[in-house]
Amino acid sequence: MTDENVSRSPRTVAVTAGRPQNENDPLNASIVLASNFQSTGDYARTHGTSTWAALETAVGELEGGQCLSFATGMAAASAILFALNPSVVVVPSVSYLGVRALLGDMQDHGHVRVVSVDIVDTDAVTKAMNEASAQVGAERVVLWIETPTNPTLDEAELEKLCIAANAINVRTVVDSTFASPIGQQPLTLGASVVMHSGTKFIGGHSDLMIGLTLTNQQDIFEKLSRARVVQGATPGALESFLALRGLRTLPLRYEAASKNADEICRRLKAHTAIEWAKNVGPMLSYIVKGGAQAADKVCASTLMIITATSLGGVETTMERRQKYAGDAHVNPGLIRMSVGIEDVEDIWSDLEKALAS
Repeated sequence: MTDENVSRSPRTVAVTAGRPQNENDPLNASIVLASNFQSTGDYARTHGTSTWAALETAVGELEGGQCLSFATGMAAASAILFALNPSVVVVPSVSYLGVRALLGDMQDHGHVRVVSVDIVDTDAVTKAMNEASAQVGAERVVLWIETPTNPTLDEAELEKLCIAANAINVRTVVDSTFASPIGQQPLTLGASVVMHSGTKFIGGHSDLMIGLTLTNQQDIFEKLSRARVVQGATPGALESFLALRGLRTLPLRYEAASKNADEICRRLKAHTAIEWAKNVGPMLSYIVKGGAQAADKVCASTLMIITATSLGGVETTMERRQKYAGDAHVNPGLIRMSVGIEDVEDIWSDLEKALAS
C-alpha cells in the first residue's frame, strides 16, 4: 500500500500511482473489457471501469486534482464547454485549431460568443474578461488558456491570468497538452479545469486517442462527470490501459525529448536557412526562409524525421502548419516539430541535410 502522507517526486508518482493494491493483485492495472457488471447494476458508461480508474488516479496525482478520461482530447474539450455552459469564451487567437473550430460552430449556433485575444498580452486578456463579465456576469464567462500555444509556442503568464480571473470569479480552462503534467501543474496556480489530449505526450507512442480533464473543485468535477455520462464520450479499455502504460515513462521521455529539442533549437537559430526558432520542452517551431515552398521542401526531404500531424510520441515528427485552413494565419514557412528521444546527432543530421536542400 502507498502512504498518502509521503511526498514523492513526479517521476515516482508516474510509476507508482494507480497500481492495484490488494494482495495477489497483478502488478499492473488490467484491461477490463466490460460493459456490464454482475449484481451491482453498474454499467461502464455511467460507473466507469477499474482500467479507467487506474489511469485517472495516476494523472490526478500528478496534477493535484480529480481526473476524468474521455474518448479524445476534443471529447474532453466538448465536455468542459458542456459542463461550464458559458455565454462568452475568451480564447487565444493562436491555439489548437480543433478547439477553435468547435467554438466557431457553437458561436454559429448561437450558444456562445467567442472573444479572441493575444494570450501573451496579459493586460488585454484581463480587459476582455472584465468586459465580458460586465456584460453577461462572471459566472457565464470562461477564459480558455492554451500554453504553450499550438503551433507558435506562445507562453501565457499563467499564474497572473488565473489570479486575475479568480479575482472576478471567471472560470479558467487550461489546455496543458504541450506542457504535459511534467511541464506545469495549472491547478496549483488557481486554474479551474485542466485538459490534456492524452493522445500526445501522456500516451507517448502514437498508438491511441484519449482525453483527460482535471479539477480540484467538486461541483465542476460532478458537472464534468455528468457530461461524460450524457454525451457518451467514454474512453476505450485498451486506450486507457495504453495511456497508463505510457504515463509510466512520461517523465523520462519528456526530459530526454526536451534536452534534444533544446539542442536542435540552438543549432537552428544559428542556421542561415532559418528566420526564427523556439522550443518549449519537446515542442519546437521554426520558420524556414523562403516561405511555404521552402518549408514543404524541408519536410519532404527528411529520411528519419516523419512528416505527421500529431505529436508527443517517442519519434520526431514535423509538418508545415499554415497549410491547414485553421492555421492559415500563421507564418507560411513555420514548421512545428515534436522532438523525440532518438539520438540528437541523428535528428540534426537528418534535418540539416533537409535544410540544405
